[in-house]
Amino acid sequence: MDKTALATFDLPDCPGVYLFTQGKGRSKKILYIGKATSLRDRVRSYFDSELMATRGPRIVDMVTISDGIQYETTPTVLEALVREAALIREYLPPANAMGKDDKTFLYAVITDEEIPRVLAIRGAEIDFKRSKALLSDLTFKAIHGPFPSGYQLRVALRLIRKIFPFFDTPRPVGEGSKHARAKLEFNRQIGHYPKNMDASSYMRSIRNVSLFLSGRVKTLRTTLTKEMNKFAKEERFEEAAILRKQLFALDHVQDVSLIKEDRGDTAGPRIEAYDTAHLSGTNAVGVFTVVENSMPIKKEYRTFNIKGSGGKSLNNDIASLKELLSRRLGHSEWPLPKAFVVDGGKTHKKAAEEVLKEVGIGIPVVAVVKDEKHRPREVLGGLRAGISDADAVLANSEAHRFSLSRHRRARSKALRQG
Repeated sequence: MDKTALATFDLPDCPGVYLFTQGKGRSKKILYIGKATSLRDRVRSYFDSELMATRGPRIVDMVTISDGIQYETTPTVLEALVREAALIREYLPPANAMGKDDKTFLYAVITDEEIPRVLAIRGAEIDFKRSKALLSDLTFKAIHGPFPSGYQLRVALRLIRKIFPFFDTPRPVGEGSKHARAKLEFNRQIGHYPKNMDASSYMRSIRNVSLFLSGRVKTLRTTLTKEMNKFAKEERFEEAAILRKQLFALDHVQDVSLIKEDRGDTAGPRIEAYDTAHLSGTNAVGVFTVVENSMPIKKEYRTFNIKGSGGKSLNNDIASLKELLSRRLGHSEWPLPKAFVVDGGKTHKKAAEEVLKEVGIGIPVVAVVKDEKHRPREVLGGLRAGISDADAVLANSEAHRFSLSRHRRARSKALRQG
């Protein structure tokens, strides 16, 4: 899409979901679906000159072929999150981080038990055809998702639970000695709700959770309003007041973890990216940068002077990468990431995996392949690692920028001392 086409879209400055499309009428295709705190600002970011560096080739290709944008507004970012998941499941857009056979993302399931629980489970653990868990006899009343960000799903469930209480215990409620602990946890969660919620009230709460997670929030509001009016007419004022508070919370619940917009597709886990820089083997430096929740954590960036060993030249990129990663892993006081990102192709990826294997660490390695102009062309291993292309590219871009700045500093210092 031409950048000037953005002017034809009168996008509001409020939360919602947006859909990049291609074609008209019955031939229209949904290419990509996302959520936003500000639809106006978020969509505008797709036409930024730094899109390749911050979002990666998959998103750039999508924007290039798209010729239209649709959007829906929502009262809150939380509602935008569940609406995004519902639309992704309906349309399976090719440019989103997941695909039809991708089971790496989280789903919110409601168990088919006498006292249902609400759990976050990875797609790889679900038998979708039979609505049950793959490795147990646990069956599900409903499966909601996929949610591109597991981190944000967990935040969302915490917020929803404040409005509509539910059990999320590891084992079924009432199973053996866990019953007392589960009941205590439940009563702690429900806050201002009655301490003893009867079965009927609890099942209504589960119904409300399911409606919300499926993105049918308008239906949920209509249902709550009808029940509130019914209770008021019957002079059941305490119950009507609870529903009034729930309706208010639906339109006003917010959380900084969901409101925070970033340069990636979604918030995500800790990632470390590695890069080295040298000039004909001199002043070689290696760095790693940290991206957490799709945001650079600059205070945790680290620099190493590459020493070389075993007669290997300092301009040997593979040897330098291995030394850099080995020395980093020697710092047990630093937290380990969910994925390591390296600059290069399969050879660099394999070299990093060999270092990790030697020390018994099973964390996946992701490689960002560049074109002849050193622009991101492909991301290898991101799907298996459970991180988005955008996060991998962002971390890699930060590592490359940081390594060049540190190398220039090392060269300047050497020149002054010489």
